Amino acid sequence: MYRAKEVAERDAPELHSIVRQLTVRAQLPMPRVYMMDNPTPNAFATGRNPEHAAVAVTTGILNLLSREELSGVIGHELAHIKNRDILISTIAATIAGAISYLAHMAQWGLMFGGRRDNEDRNPLGSVIGIFIMILAPIAAMLIQMAISRSREYKADESGATVCGNPLALASALKKLQTGVRRIPMQANPSTAHMFIVSPLTGGGMLSLFSTHPPIEERIARLEAMSA
Repeated sequence: MYRAKEVAERDAPELHSIVRQLTVRAQLPMPRVYMMDNPTPNAFATGRNPEHAAVAVTTGILNLLSREELSGVIGHELAHIKNRDILISTIAATIAGAISYLAHMAQWGLMFGGRRDNEDRNPLGSVIGIFIMILAPIAAMLIQMAISRSREYKADESGATVCGNPLALASALKKLQTGVRRIPMQANPSTAHMFIVSPLTGGGMLSLFSTHPPIEERIARLEAMSA
């Protein structure tokens, strides 16, 4: 979907230089470096472990950020790799999906299962069962989103430590938030959690289901680190 292409050092020397410098500081193997020809400024990391990891950035982010700000973003993505957040997110999504599947199966069983005498049924128990089947998938999704948000905070903290400049990452987040709103990205909701700034927009109740914490809160925490 995102058409990321691996780039050699000769084709993106500054980007490779930043990634290499920060991987040394983070004590990580050098990840593969990818670029997406997309004007929306964003970046993500992927890979099941540090030995099989990749960092991807858009052309939009390279055109928007300074070297210091880009270092903060790369530090954030390397923190995801070091903390194995991709694996954690996959496990959380799998568990949430399994709970939703079981709830749906229970609903079908309740609707089309074997008929019993109404006198043999407990109406209160049936009502409670229905509520559980409805609420369980929602609760599972909220827990999954909460885990994702906590990992973003941790990646901000670890990434700022690795790059050595929390304010640079804070500045990058401000620019990225504006850039994502100005040039929206066609993103799949199932992969939105991968990006440093969510490519999906929405507020109010939708924020409960956001994979990312509010940018303002992330910036406030980074500014507190530099105080």
